[in-house]
Amino acid sequence: MKRGSVARAGLTAVAVVAMLTVSGCREEYTGLPDPDAPPSGQVSQPASPTPSAEQGGPRTLVDAPRAGGLDKLGGDRALTDTPVDPGEMRDGMTLVIGNYGDPGGQGAPVLFEGVDHVPEDTGKRREHLFRGMIEYIQWDPELGQPEAQPVEPGPLGGSVECLIASLSEQGNVICGWADEGTAAVALFEDSTLADAGKLFVEMRGDLER
Repeated sequence: MKRGSVARAGLTAVAVVAMLTVSGCREEYTGLPDPDAPPSGQVSQPASPTPSAEQGGPRTLVDAPRAGGLDKLGGDRALTDTPVDPGEMRDGMTLVIGNYGDPGGQGAPVLFEGVDHVPEDTGKRREHLFRGMIEYIQWDPELGQPEAQPVEPGPLGGSVECLIASLSEQGNVICGWADEGTAAVALFEDSTLADAGKLFVEMRGDLER
């Protein structure tokens, strides 16, 4: 699904895979599912008001109604499908997706997509999600190769990176995290690496338990 607000010059998924460079990911993720087959994992349900995971237990993602001070959007601004292929979904995994922003319609929403209980290297799963988001915004690889920059991950640790798909210092920024068991990405339109990275870490605090 492509939104008109981010339409760019056309490109193919093959070009994206060939030219996108993401730091810290040495191998290309190859566990892609049949694109016509539905995910076998579960889609997230609304989160309970308090975290359900015990301290020290496996990390999980929650369908938070509010993340980083942004509300999960409903109505005409809610997601109706999964815009980015999350990769292979297996039993026990949860897919969390949503648009977060101002319910009043101010500014472009932040598109979030993440998975938990990832059985393989979560860095590879994050790379897969990065490539999918680059394809989603239709970035033309002839304009350059977006490179991920490390971001301070905050109290949840793991690895957080952001990349900008823009010819200026402001534009479409994609941030992603990977830790033991979870991987996620988010798209911040008309933002900077610094602003998007800060907000992404804040959102993560509400979306991961």
